[in-house]
Amino acid sequence: QVQLVESGGGLVQPGGSLRLSCAASGSIFSGAVMGWYRQAPGKQRELVASITDGRMPMTIYADSVKGRFTISRDNAKNTVDLQMNSLKSEDTAVYYCNRVPVGPFGNYWGQGTQVTVSS
Repeated sequence: QVQLVESGGGLVQPGGSLRLSCAASGSIFSGAVMGWYRQAPGKQRELVASITDGRMPMTIYADSVKGRFTISRDNAKNTVDLQMNSLKSEDTAVYYCNRVPVGPFGNYWGQGTQVTVSS
């Protein structure tokens, strides 16, 4: 069964931190580049961070989150996390995880987790 379950979102003040977690089924996760995407109201979904598989995973970040967000993965648990620090109002969005690129898994988005940054 193909499944992606995101969690960890919430309401946080500007400058605060959140840690998101994604549990993925093996068919999506195993050996794949995984990423966190976000979609703000009225905007297209965008990739904010990705991580390769292997003993020394490589990470790539969108310029808008570089230095503030950190992506990591646990291959034993089939999970990928996103540590978000120094949050800004423009980080407000629904956050999703999936493969990079999504390919055929574009039909299997999870419910996402809402992140709201507001004072």
